[in-house]
Amino acid sequence: MSADRGPATYERPRLLFFFEPTDGYARRVDGFLAQVLQRRRNHETFRIHRIDVHERPDLAARFRVERTPTLCVVHNRRIALRTHRPRGPRELEQLLAPWLQASRVPPKAPH
Repeated sequence: MSADRGPATYERPRLLFFFEPTDGYARRVDGFLAQVLQRRRNHETFRIHRIDVHERPDLAARFRVERTPTLCVVHNRRIALRTHRPRGPRELEQLLAPWLQASRVPPKAPH
């Protein structure tokens, strides 16, 4: 039997997180990402690849990363999203909303 990857097979989008290990803001963005994915149990939404631009300058060049931290979503073999230095978890959640399950926060009940 072969594992035929026909059109019915869903492949998770890849989230590429380009960073420099000495960049404190990159660590904050990694925290934002963890917070967004934790909300509503989105841990399995993406295949996440953390890429140190000093160790893999070839990938940084291929994805045209000029500054860090940069996040790219690759879906169906195309770059579907590229963002640089998101300002917080709310902004990141809005950018990733097309892929997140139940990404909307339910409205608060009136008191």
